[in-house]
Amino acid sequence: MIRVGIIGGSGLDDTDILEKCKKIEADTPYGPPSSDIMTGLINDTQVLILARHGRKHQYSPTQVNNRANIYALKQAGATHILATTACGSLRQEIDRGHFVILDQFIDFTRFRKNTFTDSFEQGVVHTAMAHPFDESLRNVLYRSATELGLKVHGKGCVVTIEGPRFSTVAESNMFRLWGADVINMSTAPEAMLANEAGIPYAAVAMATDYDCWKQDEAPVTWDEILSVFNKNADSVKQLFIKTVSKITTMA
Repeated sequence: MIRVGIIGGSGLDDTDILEKCKKIEADTPYGPPSSDIMTGLINDTQVLILARHGRKHQYSPTQVNNRANIYALKQAGATHILATTACGSLRQEIDRGHFVILDQFIDFTRFRKNTFTDSFEQGVVHTAMAHPFDESLRNVLYRSATELGLKVHGKGCVVTIEGPRFSTVAESNMFRLWGADVINMSTAPEAMLANEAGIPYAAVAMATDYDCWKQDEAPVTWDEILSVFNKNADSVKQLFIKTVSKITTMA
């Protein structure tokens, strides 16, 4: 049975898209996940929604228990995971409100648990990570976005920083030189863990700002991010409704 897990980022974890919605309380060997899982239907497909930062946005990026979140979704039967994230654009052509279907990441975090395997006592685990985002899910997201007429980029490399602070200008320019296209504080550990858990994972990033590399604009602020969120929230909902329906036909 197809059961699609959705990890909602800041402002993008609305459960109104679900029919017959109910709550699943979850606990894991890694502690509690960021939120209870809300389960329900989208066009007869079972969906599980988890709020990455908690329902009240109470967890900073470093505090998010990514291991518990992924484990809880797997425990609830997730066969696929779709994730949303806000991001800063590191490229002129990726404007505010544009969507990017991520295909690569650079992990610049420092303090996060990014594996379920704390030791090799039960066997050696080295998870392949050359292509961390599932190609089939990425294609479905891209097709759905284009059918909805959204401004979407079919690929992009995200650099995930520790946060919660934003970048310096020097860091932002360094990430551009490294080949990153967008920047956020969440994707890398989450993608690693989903791959280790064996769950196909894809993420769509919404550009909300230009970080701080663009010298003809003021540096990013949280208020600016929220403003772009609010303008594009409905587009994200429609994208996920259409994508979930297409995933069912992939099986």
